[in-house]
Amino acid sequence: MTANPIRVTVWNEGRHEQIHEEVRRVYPNGIHTVIADHLKTQGFITRTATFDEPEHGLTEAVLGDTDVLTWWGHMLHKQVDDAIVDRVQRRVLAGMGLIVLHSGHESKIFQRLMGTTCDLKWREADDKERVWVVKPGHPITKGLGPYFEIPSDEMYGEPFDIPEPDELVFISWFEGGEVFRSGCCYKRGNGKIFYFRPGHETYPVYYQKEVMQVITNAVYWAAPNEGASIPKERNYKIPLEPIKPK
Repeated sequence: MTANPIRVTVWNEGRHEQIHEEVRRVYPNGIHTVIADHLKTQGFITRTATFDEPEHGLTEAVLGDTDVLTWWGHMLHKQVDDAIVDRVQRRVLAGMGLIVLHSGHESKIFQRLMGTTCDLKWREADDKERVWVVKPGHPITKGLGPYFEIPSDEMYGEPFDIPEPDELVFISWFEGGEVFRSGCCYKRGNGKIFYFRPGHETYPVYYQKEVMQVITNAVYWAAPNEGASIPKERNYKIPLEPIKPK
């Protein structure tokens, strides 16, 4: 936890709510506003950024003023500018936290940092999801019981093509019998990364208190340590090309 208020940038494509009425009914101003508004109530300094803004809203100045970046994407993964992916990767390697949400598993930045395709099995249905805490006492599980349930959500199932997590915090079970590694922690360079599975665009998942508790906890966990400073980006080179999904 940093000594000063943690600065969070909440990134979202911002397209679904513009063109899909079923999404607009649930998130009229976008998923990013729901997340950012909640984090603001927790004492964080928040801003939002979306795909259609210049430089996808992730300018050097914005990222330079960000301790933790949250990322939600779905429709436009391949259209995200590689130069912006490079910029975000450099910031993560330098110490910025990154929280990747739901379908962000296919984002260029997550694939780049994982070095794999991040493919998985999925089924869009009204499945009940039970999210089991498998690492009690981890900072990201603070305030949670042994599990919590999401009444309706999209199913993600194994195999999930990611590296073995440094720490596995949650495993999800679905009514169809599938299981999924739904809360995965990584360290890349000086930065911490957390992948969190729940959150399809047509379900009100981001209004659920347990889900927002996890995201809040993850922001505290992913932020640079108290007293730490993020080195200048020029110290970090980008060694990898973007991973091309199969």
